[in-house]
Amino acid sequence: MTDEFDKSNFDRSCCPIACALDQLGDKWTLLIIRDLLLGKKRYQEFLASPERIATNILADRLKKLEADGFVTQQVYQQNPVRYEYQLTQKGEDLSPVLQALVAWGKTYYPGSKVFSPVSAAAATK
Repeated sequence: MTDEFDKSNFDRSCCPIACALDQLGDKWTLLIIRDLLLGKKRYQEFLASPERIATNILADRLKKLEADGFVTQQVYQQNPVRYEYQLTQKGEDLSPVLQALVAWGKTYYPGSKVFSPVSAAAATK
């Protein structure tokens, strides 16, 4: 008898929740995606978020998000080379998931705050 799926395609399970958690389930990844959805694009903008992510963790998560197909990077400055990050369709498709987490969080954590989108002018400073 053969399995219906190729187990090599999955880190630990074919469960869609387990698959999503394998890519998104650490402490920082969804917060970086939140910031991208709010309009942040540059490394320093992510560092300015109130959660205060360490630079080494941010660099690691951005590389992982790119490798996993959630973001792309583009050079915006040559000397020194600096990058802007943009969500792919796969990353953008997490918007309703984060909106559901916001709704749940507002219900069960009264006083929590929803952050505003970054203005275009503030994002390029």
